[in-house]
Amino acid sequence: QVQLVESGGGLVQPGGSLRLSCTAPGMPFSFNTMGWYRRAPGKEREFVADITREGTTKYADSVRGRFTISRDSTRRTVYLQLNNLEPEDTAVYFCTAVLLIRTTTTYWGQGTQVTVSS
Repeated sequence: QVQLVESGGGLVQPGGSLRLSCTAPGMPFSFNTMGWYRRAPGKEREFVADITREGTTKYADSVRGRFTISRDSTRRTVYLQLNNLEPEDTAVYFCTAVLLIRTTTTYWGQGTQVTVSS
């Protein structure tokens, strides 16, 4: 059973930074696309960013230029650097990872809370 474990969330003031991490302990295979979604209070879950196996990145308009997604060389860990945070970025952030072995399987983490407040 693949488990994605997120870390790095917390409380930060507007303009501050956080770095989120997501990894799959003991995962024997590398993932294809990995990414991040978020769900703000009272809102639907929305796409934040993703990165393909080849390293191509994509961002939501609301975070482009402030957030940076990256992954390690094993393609089992993905990071999200959050800079210049705004109160509107307050949400639970979820990691996602796609595994392509005969079939396509998408895994989700449990989420990590990011709160931006003064």
